[in-house]
Amino acid sequence: MTVMKTSMRNFFAHKGRMALSAIAVLLSVAFVTGTLVFTDTMGTTFDKLFAATSSDVTVSAKGASDSGETQSDNGKPPVMPASVVDKVGGADGVKSAEGTVFSTSVTVVDADKDNLSPTSGAPTIVGNWNANDARTMKISSGNAPRGPDQIMVDADTADKHDLGLGDPIGVISAVGTHEAKISGIADFQVTNPGAAIFYLDTETAQKTLVGETGVYTNVNITAADGFTDAQVKKNVSAELGGAYKVQTAKEIADANAKDVGEFMSVMKYAMLGFAGIAFLVGIFLIINTFSMLVAQRTREIGLMRAIGSSRSQVNRSVLVEALLLGVFGSVLGVAGGVGLAIGLMKLMSATGMNLSTDDLTIAWTTPAVGLLLGIVVTVLAAYVPARRAGKVSPMAALRDAGAPLDAKAGLVRAVIGLLLTGAGGYCLYLASTADKASEGSMWLGGGVVLSLIGFVVIGPLLAGAVVRVLGAVVLRAFGPVGRMAERNALRNPRRTGATGAALMIGLALVACLSVVGSSMVASATEQLDKTVGTDFIIQSDTGQLITPQAVDAARSAEGIKSVTEYKWTQADFTTPDGKTLKETAITAADPSYATDLATEVVAGKLADAYKPDSMSVHEKFAEDHGIELGSKIAVDFKDGRTADLTVRAITSSDVVIDAGAMYTSIDTMATYVPADRMPLDQLLFASAKEGQDAAAYKSLKDALHDYPQYEVRDQTDYKEALKGQIDQLLNMIYGLLALAIIVAILGVVNTLALSVVERTREIGLMRAIGLSRRQLRRMIRLESVVIALFGAFLGLGLGMGWGATAQQLLALEGLNVLDIPWPTIIGVFIGSAFVGLFAALVPAFRAGRMNVLNAIATE
Repeated sequence: MTVMKTSMRNFFAHKGRMALSAIAVLLSVAFVTGTLVFTDTMGTTFDKLFAATSSDVTVSAKGASDSGETQSDNGKPPVMPASVVDKVGGADGVKSAEGTVFSTSVTVVDADKDNLSPTSGAPTIVGNWNANDARTMKISSGNAPRGPDQIMVDADTADKHDLGLGDPIGVISAVGTHEAKISGIADFQVTNPGAAIFYLDTETAQKTLVGETGVYTNVNITAADGFTDAQVKKNVSAELGGAYKVQTAKEIADANAKDVGEFMSVMKYAMLGFAGIAFLVGIFLIINTFSMLVAQRTREIGLMRAIGSSRSQVNRSVLVEALLLGVFGSVLGVAGGVGLAIGLMKLMSATGMNLSTDDLTIAWTTPAVGLLLGIVVTVLAAYVPARRAGKVSPMAALRDAGAPLDAKAGLVRAVIGLLLTGAGGYCLYLASTADKASEGSMWLGGGVVLSLIGFVVIGPLLAGAVVRVLGAVVLRAFGPVGRMAERNALRNPRRTGATGAALMIGLALVACLSVVGSSMVASATEQLDKTVGTDFIIQSDTGQLITPQAVDAARSAEGIKSVTEYKWTQADFTTPDGKTLKETAITAADPSYATDLATEVVAGKLADAYKPDSMSVHEKFAEDHGIELGSKIAVDFKDGRTADLTVRAITSSDVVIDAGAMYTSIDTMATYVPADRMPLDQLLFASAKEGQDAAAYKSLKDALHDYPQYEVRDQTDYKEALKGQIDQLLNMIYGLLALAIIVAILGVVNTLALSVVERTREIGLMRAIGLSRRQLRRMIRLESVVIALFGAFLGLGLGMGWGATAQQLLALEGLNVLDIPWPTIIGVFIGSAFVGLFAALVPAFRAGRMNVLNAIATE
């Protein structure tokens, strides 16, 4: 009880000094809790949607996926004849059966040809209005579509794009473009995660999406009273004889939930990983806080020992303070996490993915995990300072308060740090010289962990040398004030090392990712310059296949010399060694593709692979299956017949663009795949006539104006788009790393604030002998700047080493260019100085306001 009372008294007596550590715990716990609440809420939202939108039993065409989506390579959904509806309608236990048709391989545009598809990645769905949809959608204005010139739109899409009754809409599918006007607007009766949904009448939907009437993509079945979904499924399956896919509502919902769950799992664990980094940085803050508090209470602890307190009691006293800090910060963090989750939901809604707070899901495990994690991490972080407090002897009562216990890093610590750093460096060396990426990635992971731990352990040893160099460059210009700031930073190397290490971790990751991202862009740019000989590349950024109408439009553009089509499908390969390889990718293109992309050939001529009944394979595939020029491969095309193709060329496997591709001609594929099942183009390449590049570029864009789902890019545009995609990914990662950097900044603030308290008497004496308030504040700011620059120097250097090693692994995949983004590195280093200035604002202000006489009188 005495230990508890002492701990409570000390905790509340120093609550101001504990505040920033509590904020660090709060932020870290909030990130974990918010992530769990957000992903659980997304899961609840989608589960409710899937449960509400599925009929009791659904019959789908054989080509449909388990989640009910109906996609195919030719842009048309797989269908079944209308007779199936009558057939299943007579099965035992079927109350009603209704045929539906829908597709997500569509683009919908307004009168100005602007794309109405969601920007959040959610699908655009066009289908027929049916009874199952009427359960989840309520017509709020107008009426359901009643003819080919009418279309109905969901209210969310109408609001987003300012659409109203009578507005013209164009539906672009593989069949062509269908024009209609909005006849009605329907509201969701369940949460819409962001999809754009459009409804046509049944006959128009069939013609627009499939190109023929009398067919359906699905049959929705309602079970009669007294029959379970499983019983109805069994009866319907028996009626159809296994010709189609039959699923219950639960099976479809589970399949959809699995697809969504895989995405959410990746997102959840990625965010939790960044939360873990924030926790790691927070550990340094907590260790520093308790170390300084123990140092400042040395005399007090010595007195406690002198009057009979044991080592274990002192130890427990500090740990109880840490427990109180962990509980306080974690409780607030759990509450903050719920607020963070709601904020993320609002942010997602702003980007088009609607998540209702009505579905907010807080499982009992979420606050339990947050509380447990925050408390355990805080107590463990305080263990070393607590153990150090227990070693304070009764004689410490005779010393001045605040006397540092560890002015220099111990020899053992230095040796361990050097060994770990050396081991990490050796692992990075092995990774950079590895022959296989899988082997090298293991060495890279080990090198990153060991070198990071090594730098943390050796930080106090490095602090002396690095701070002196930084002081000579940055601080000496400020005269005596600068020298005092340097000496303050050097006064306790362990404290400076721990504070700098917190900032080092976040900046090391920033530097590493910057080097990797910049090297990827530079390598891809070099590959484009070396291999791509075409002038323009046409493709959809959202993965939409290119319709025949768009291909014709591109061919009609003025100034275009040639247009190369590029298709992709799967086939079963039977190789000369007798092996059958299921669902192997094969690329079909026009013969001009051999010049559009200068692929390295190790045997034969690539142009010969586009001759009738010919193909190419890549070198590794040829080696694995004993294939030589002239070998024959039986290729069983998906949705087609089997062809015996002769290998006319063997390409290099060490390429970046189209790595691992095996080519044949479109004419060869067309010989074995029916015309109505031929896959649509993945992309197009276009070349301009001599000297007409600019005119052809403009003409091509004008020709494809009616198809906004496709982007027309020249090589410069393509490089910029590639850079933009990588920058967008990096910016998102930097945003997640910002939490760790914020916690590190709190660590600098806390270190300075506690350091000011520790040096109260010293500050009073300096003020008494003539140091002005302005000089005092400047001294503290400069001390903060040099600590921040120390952390940045270590972090950026370490991160560039990691990034350069990672690039060597990427070189095994063809990304051969190492590019150090010096503007970013230098910008981050300079920015760290401003971080130091910002962190010192409050401590410097408080130091400047001290009463000189009271400060001198401080014990």
